[in-house]
Amino acid sequence: MYNRNKIIIPVLLVILVVAIGLTFKLKGKKDEHSSDLLEDEIEIIRSDESHQFELTDDDSMRKTVLYFKDKHGLLVPVMTKLPWEEGIAKSALRNMVDSPELRETMKETGLIPILPAGTQILGMTIDQETGLCKVDFSKEVLNCETKEDEENMINGVVYTLTEFPSINEVQFLVEGQVLPTFTHGTDTSSTFKRDNINLAGALNEEGSKVVVYFKGENLEENFEYYVPVTIPTLAPVPNVYTALEVLFNGPPTGLGLTSDIPEGVTFHGVDVKESTAYVDISFDHEYPDNVETVLNNMVRNIGLTLSEFDEIESVELLIDGKTLEEAGLDVYINESIPAFANEY
Repeated sequence: MYNRNKIIIPVLLVILVVAIGLTFKLKGKKDEHSSDLLEDEIEIIRSDESHQFELTDDDSMRKTVLYFKDKHGLLVPVMTKLPWEEGIAKSALRNMVDSPELRETMKETGLIPILPAGTQILGMTIDQETGLCKVDFSKEVLNCETKEDEENMINGVVYTLTEFPSINEVQFLVEGQVLPTFTHGTDTSSTFKRDNINLAGALNEEGSKVVVYFKGENLEENFEYYVPVTIPTLAPVPNVYTALEVLFNGPPTGLGLTSDIPEGVTFHGVDVKESTAYVDISFDHEYPDNVETVLNNMVRNIGLTLSEFDEIESVELLIDGKTLEEAGLDVYINESIPAFANEY
């Protein structure tokens, strides 16, 4: 019995030593991993800190608006669902980098990625007080083929990042440096804010400008989407009436766009009361057989255009000054302002 104990005790000691060694080894690995995470947290400040965003039914996904371009070179906002993660603004940009996989995913829409292939987002910092977001890209970001592509890339990045409430403006860096210009001459020495998306026409100092939503279409896949277009006007300040007047006048020529406002429908005026825009229209002909669909499409197109005005939350159509019921129409209309222009 004594001899047996003499054997067991040394064995136990060996096991204890090995166990202690493994504990220290595992602790070292854990500390090393924690250090890596800390470096990431220093490099990337969360764009969503202290803000609540809309999540899907699956709490691991967040509805995020990304910007792509169509075949006419117009920027198009698309709501897509991204996995929730720290620094989701950086993830949003990664999902805009051109690749065969992304092109295949977006094939049905006919939309094209705006960040050149191979572009990496090396770092991102956000000043929570000023809302300035500095984004450091790899040199591939300079590989836009044309000046229009370069401008679209810059505007698309700015509009995507400023969808996050904590970001007001964006500064571009390449390999850690601020460049005076990009490849095709775009001035990148200062910061960028949301401004003049898909500008159609020349700005004038006396007038103002409105953002109006028109429709594009991928005929091959029968996919329709809405496009925000900035249009200069003679109005001294942007206003609801002018925005709707421009919408009902139809899209500028040469952009390949249409609208949900049918021919023969006339805009008479708009009155805003308690966050609802009452839009008065008339039909120059009899109501179409699918009048409910036509009216709902019109309300959505009108609602997207009026979403540029924070005070408006819903739209109600009037026909010759009468409610739809008074005008003899028993139809359901979704009067709320759309949360997203396009979803995919």
